[in-house]
Amino acid sequence: MSTSTFPRIFTPAGPVPADAPVWNRQRHSAMPSHRYRDVYSRVEVPLAQRNWTTQRLTAAPLWVPVDLRDGNQALAEPMDPGRKRRFFELMVAMGYKEIEVGYPSASQTDFDFVRLIVETDIAPPDVTIVVFTPARRDLIERTVESVRGVRNEVVVHMYTATAPTWREVVLHRDRTALTELIVAGGRDVMELAGDLPNVRFEFSPEVFNLTEPDYALEVCDAITELWDATPERPVIVNLPATVEIATPNVYADQIEYMHTNLARRDAVILSVHPHNDRGTGIACAELAGAQRVEGCVFGNGERTGNVDIATLALNLHAQGIDPMIDFSDIDEIRRTVEYCNRIEIHPRHPYVGDLVHTAFSGTHQDAIRKGFAEHRARAVAEGRPESEIDWRVTYLPIDPADIGRTYDAVIRVNSQSGKGGVAYLLESEYGIEIPRRLQIDFTRHVQDHTDTSGGEVTATELWEIFDTAYLARPDVPGAPVLRAFDVTDAGTTITLGIGGTEHRSVHEGVGPVEASTDALARLGIDIEVLGLHQSSVGTDALTLIEFRSGDDTRWAAGRHRSVLTASLHAVVRAAACIPRPLRTAGSPRSV
Repeated sequence: MSTSTFPRIFTPAGPVPADAPVWNRQRHSAMPSHRYRDVYSRVEVPLAQRNWTTQRLTAAPLWVPVDLRDGNQALAEPMDPGRKRRFFELMVAMGYKEIEVGYPSASQTDFDFVRLIVETDIAPPDVTIVVFTPARRDLIERTVESVRGVRNEVVVHMYTATAPTWREVVLHRDRTALTELIVAGGRDVMELAGDLPNVRFEFSPEVFNLTEPDYALEVCDAITELWDATPERPVIVNLPATVEIATPNVYADQIEYMHTNLARRDAVILSVHPHNDRGTGIACAELAGAQRVEGCVFGNGERTGNVDIATLALNLHAQGIDPMIDFSDIDEIRRTVEYCNRIEIHPRHPYVGDLVHTAFSGTHQDAIRKGFAEHRARAVAEGRPESEIDWRVTYLPIDPADIGRTYDAVIRVNSQSGKGGVAYLLESEYGIEIPRRLQIDFTRHVQDHTDTSGGEVTATELWEIFDTAYLARPDVPGAPVLRAFDVTDAGTTITLGIGGTEHRSVHEGVGPVEASTDALARLGIDIEVLGLHQSSVGTDALTLIEFRSGDDTRWAAGRHRSVLTASLHAVVRAAACIPRPLRTAGSPRSV
């Protein structure tokens, strides 16, 4: 049943499943899910003895960014030579040692870019260049021509789709005929590039994850035998989840089957190339635990993208494993990738998004603020820099400083925020430390502001709210003003101004704060100071007082270069909030 508000959305109205628990009232929908088959109906999934379930990641794989080829093919406007070069230089600077640089047989732009690498020194000697080609002789010839004369190591990467639907619908070949095509392509690669000393080979059975396991094994073994894979000149067997169709554990089973059964296993570099159609590309790569991972920095790629190798690497970093890639200026990396791809990165994208280290929620903010305080105190106690001690700040899986982020945007305040976030911003931006009870009171003022404005509150706006609530003299008739005071051994003299009249009083045997409350009481304004807290704003002292008048408990503040003057201003500011009728005290004189 649709509604007038959402006429093309049909609220599920089918029966509640008979076996559903009483707390689950979801109904069958009109979604045509019956048109699709699960993975177990589409391909045999090897149910071997599983070892991947007990394995732990202990080291980074060889990362191979494919942004310049696979990622470039996914762009509405492919990269021009300048953008490709900028991206390549970024990846070299970050520490990538094997980079797929293009599809030289697909376009003159890609061919020319490979030649630029061959003919210049933009690729350091320890960087391996990967070029991509289908298993077709003329395209293989063009590919090998693009790398002729290169000084770097080169990987010629040949691929062919092997899954049943691709064989039947796209390639029109059965298994036997397709194997012949793949082997013929492999022979062409050997003939054209086999004698080049700095060239190795890679094969991808495209759509591996939808290919029968025995057939994927058959063609991969045929290629490694043809190319005479040895530990000294290993062959890369790359196993793509070209279109994600199953949960990550299924892909891990498929990879383990190949790992266990591949011939010449010690001469094979096992590589994975997950896509992200189901949103689980990262989980697939982590569960597979391969020696080599192909993907894109921040996950660009066809449809929902390739696996995000930046997130994968920083996931390792968060587990105490060196990712072997430098992300110490992640914002510069992001700006470069956005420039090259002409695609903005989502603000919630893991690690790099503008908001990934940001908390708006009050409970999160309070926990983060306390975590930072504990972190600083522990660093002092251990006598070590904060950047070197163990990281355990709640809600932040890594220290934002590791990737070049400041703490400025960690806590931001909006209508969902609480006292912890408000206190953190005031402390981090202005150095003001406010006690917990004042945090609660001030948050009410902030909430009133956000409920009215509906937006985020900056640190500057927080200070303005604080100033209005506790520092600024209220526009109340008859509110007192501190005109002067004098403290001597004999006592304290207080001069207050009210309504154009000055009131001077002397108070013996008490301190200045008590003298000020006594002076106010003589004028009919009774307040009791419950607590006094000192902080600072820049070079000024800031006194915060909690006071009671009748049954009402409130807060006020005073600011001055002098701590004592700030304290007296806070008391008089408190009194200004609760004016009382005056009673005569001595003989006042007009101002």
